[in-house]
Amino acid sequence: MRRDEPLLIEVAWEVCNQVGGIYTVLRSKVPSMISRWGSRYCLVGPYNPRSAEVEFEPAPLVGAVGQAVQRLNEMGYRAHYGRWLVSGRPHVVLLDVGSVGRWLHEIKYRVWADHGIPASDETNVSDAVAFGEMCRALLSMLAQDGSQRRPLVAHFHEWQAGMAIPMLRKECWPGSLVFTTHATLIGRYVATGNPWFYDHLSFLDGDQEAKKFNVHAQHQIEKAAAHGAHVFTTVSDITAEECTHLLGRTPDMVLPNGLNIRRFTAIHEFQTLHQQYKERLHEFSIGHFFPSYHFDLDSTLYMFTSGRYEYFNKGMDLTIEALARLNHRLREVASPVTVVFFIITKAPFRSINVRALQSRAMLNEFRTAADAVKESVGHGLFLAASSGEIPNLNEFMEDYWRLRLRRAIHAWKSKAPPGVVTHDLIDDANDPVLSQLRVCRLFNLADDPVKIVFHPDFVQATSPLFGMEYEQFVRGCHLGVFPSYYEPWGYTPLESIALGVPAVTSDLSGFGSYLKQLVPDHASKGIYVVPRRHNDFHRAAEELTDQLFAFSSLSRRDRITVRNSVESLSERFDWHTLGRHYNEAHDLALDRVGR
Repeated sequence: MRRDEPLLIEVAWEVCNQVGGIYTVLRSKVPSMISRWGSRYCLVGPYNPRSAEVEFEPAPLVGAVGQAVQRLNEMGYRAHYGRWLVSGRPHVVLLDVGSVGRWLHEIKYRVWADHGIPASDETNVSDAVAFGEMCRALLSMLAQDGSQRRPLVAHFHEWQAGMAIPMLRKECWPGSLVFTTHATLIGRYVATGNPWFYDHLSFLDGDQEAKKFNVHAQHQIEKAAAHGAHVFTTVSDITAEECTHLLGRTPDMVLPNGLNIRRFTAIHEFQTLHQQYKERLHEFSIGHFFPSYHFDLDSTLYMFTSGRYEYFNKGMDLTIEALARLNHRLREVASPVTVVFFIITKAPFRSINVRALQSRAMLNEFRTAADAVKESVGHGLFLAASSGEIPNLNEFMEDYWRLRLRRAIHAWKSKAPPGVVTHDLIDDANDPVLSQLRVCRLFNLADDPVKIVFHPDFVQATSPLFGMEYEQFVRGCHLGVFPSYYEPWGYTPLESIALGVPAVTSDLSGFGSYLKQLVPDHASKGIYVVPRRHNDFHRAAEELTDQLFAFSSLSRRDRITVRNSVESLSERFDWHTLGRHYNEAHDLALDRVGR
């Protein structure tokens, strides 16, 4: 590492601290950043003891960054230096914001006096100010180290990490500053439940809206970071519009999000994996639906939506409306297809539904009995066949297992329709998903071609209902549906196609907007975009219904072709392709300060 080579410090609240989607951005991007910057790349995040115990490995306080961390500790600021235990194992500094507590009131006064950012006792504002002060101190020490002096680039993500930018500009820090907003704070607040957000965007006053939603301090931090950065960026042209109108600065560049696609790659295996995990979903369907009625599993399609429980922003309202219309259409044409649709999100619940657990237990009972009978019959058949006889197989089934199976079948049957939710929700009566399912009369009746499974918890291997990881669940499905209304980027459809599963997105998600520009014939590649911009709800619902119906009408051979197309397309979204945008932003920042 030569002294004239730049050092890149990337700062975010979600470094080694999973909160939302930015964690995925940072973690998946590391191998791409390491390939360019090598040991000149370091991340900075907050110290969270719980996550650090799993994801962080301490290292000796050596090198320019390690020595700066040592000086921070000598000042009384607690900081930790080491490696982030993800692909690439980058250097990382974790700052303990609690160690700033005794100076916090003084820092808040300085922030108000220097930058006009009002003091607030809200925890997230206090943490952002403390984190900003510690970042400022760390970067100032790096810039002042005469023995290690080299060009510095500091790249900050979101308002929680952005407080250091105006602080550094105030003291004429000699490095280059980049700020990325992944979604404007005010945009998230105003868009929620507002079907006219994009039509009214140009008329909104960000400062007034911030006061209305009582997030004035947070908004001012975000605004100061956007205006103080040498290079201001965002993740999509959708969010760029928000920045122009709500923050008062148009981004210099758009940095689309990618994934480490190679992590998901299963060349020549993804069709086999789909079949393997689809069998697990068949097993779930048997346990959930078959006590009440049967349907042909060979003609069953599994579709899903997933993400944070933002009923309106994530397009769950549009999805359920389209499913109701699809249910009517499939019934009208007497389609042999059954669609099982999973809604996977995190909602408050007490426990897993007792009936769901009982069905799963009974399924295990059937498997135990079947294995016992198989072993008994197989042994008897082998002996009879070796003696030259064609036996009566019923003779080999023991009365004990015959009686046990009969009792299990009797207990298994149910006259009630299968439930639509797998857990007992805390507020069942007012849950928005359940309320709309009731209005749309999606009750999982026997003659409904569309069946709904609302699973208000994330899928994981320890779940007694699925018993597999989320990635395995996605691979077993046929289609992911994510027609978001407000989605600055949208990782769920990108993850879906990375796993070889076709997906639906919308032109109001950053990913969907970028996809339309990058791949004009995206529909033929297995990625469908619902037009929601300047389109009313019912027209968008009808277009989504058309897409779901067309997909449901594909032959098995056609679905295999689509999966092949979508899996090959996913390479375009690998960080080794999209990482060049970050390189351009950092080069531009260096140019703007004459480095």
